[in-house]
Amino acid sequence: MSALLEVSGLSKTYLSSAGWFARPRAARVVQDVAFTLNRGQTFALVGESGSGKTTIGRLLLRLVEPDAGSVVFDGTDLVSLAPAALRKMRRRIQVIFQDPVSSLDPRVRIGEAIAQPVRLHRLRPSGEVSARVAELMALVGLDPAQANGYPHQFSGGQRQRIAIARALAVEPDLIVCDEPVSALDLSIQAQVVNLLADLRDRLGLAYVFISHDMAVVRHLATTVGVLYAGRLVEVGPAATVFSDPRHPYTRMLLAATPSPVPGARAQASAIEGEPPSPFVTAPGCPFSTRCPHRQSDCDVTLPTLRSIDDSGRQVACLHAPTLAPFAVLQDSESLMSERYRCRLALLRHARLEAAGHA
Repeated sequence: MSALLEVSGLSKTYLSSAGWFARPRAARVVQDVAFTLNRGQTFALVGESGSGKTTIGRLLLRLVEPDAGSVVFDGTDLVSLAPAALRKMRRRIQVIFQDPVSSLDPRVRIGEAIAQPVRLHRLRPSGEVSARVAELMALVGLDPAQANGYPHQFSGGQRQRIAIARALAVEPDLIVCDEPVSALDLSIQAQVVNLLADLRDRLGLAYVFISHDMAVVRHLATTVGVLYAGRLVEVGPAATVFSDPRHPYTRMLLAATPSPVPGARAQASAIEGEPPSPFVTAPGCPFSTRCPHRQSDCDVTLPTLRSIDDSGRQVACLHAPTLAPFAVLQDSESLMSERYRCRLALLRHARLEAAGHA
C-alpha cells in the first residue's frame, strides 16, 4: 500500500535582522525532516515549544513555503503545484488550529461557517446544504438546532467541535491537527481526543497530530516523530517509542511527564539547559549540550536517523544502540496511562453529576 503522505528533506529558514543596518541572520527552524503517513493512521509530532512542530504543519499545508524538500500527497508533490491546482488539492487536506476562537469569524453563525466550504467546492446541491450542515454537527456531537448561534455562545470544547465539523465539511483525506486540545480543560480534552480517534477510524482519515502532551499522543498516535531544534531525532511506531525510547531527548520528555497520582515516585532525568539557537550552526549533535550520555564524538559528528532494530524505528543518536534500558520508563508508562484514565474518570463523573441534577 502506497503512503498517503510522503515528506522528504523538508527545510525552512527565516531571515531576521536586528536593525536597519544589521546584516540579516538565518534562523534554521526546520531541517531535513522526512516521514510517511498511511491512510487511517496518525503521525504525531512531539517536542518542546519552539522545536518547529507548527512550522512543519504549515509547510505541509503550504501556508508557509519550504526552502527545500518535497511534500508528496497521494502521488502529487504539493510544493510544485501552481496556485490554482493547490486550491483544488486543499479540499483534501484540512487543518484544525489550536485556538478555535481565532479560527472562527465571530460575525458568522456556525451553521454558515460549516456550510461555506460545502458551497465553495460544490459538494452538495444548494437545497441539500442545510441537511449536510446538520449531519456534520451531529457527527461531532453538536445539536443541529444550534446552527444559528454565534461562536461566542459556545464553550471552548464546543467551538473546537465546530472547527472539526468545518474541516470535515469538504470530506478530506488528511487533517493537520495543531495542538487541538491544549487550550481545553482536562475532561473536555478527553472528549475531543476520543472524537478525533472515532472519526479517524470511521471515516478512514489520516492525521498529522502536533502536540507536547505525551499522554494524548500515546492515546491517539500510530507513529511518533520526536522533534528537537527542527530535526527529527526519533521516529517509530508509537508502541515501540513509548515502551523503549532510545534517544536521550525522548527519554527526558517521557520522564518529565507530570503525574496526577498522589504519592507517585518523582520522575528523574528532567530536561535541563536551553535548546541551541537557530541562528548558530554548531558541529556535532544539537542535543549534546543537554545530554547526560554525551561523549567526545557527540561534539564533532552530526547524527542522522538510522534504523537500530526491526520495528521500523529510527534514531539520530550515535550511542542509541548502547544506551542502558530506561529504568524509569515502566513507571512513566503507567503514570501516563493513569493520567489519561483520570481524565476519563473526570468526564464520567461530570456526566453522572449532570444526570443526577436532571
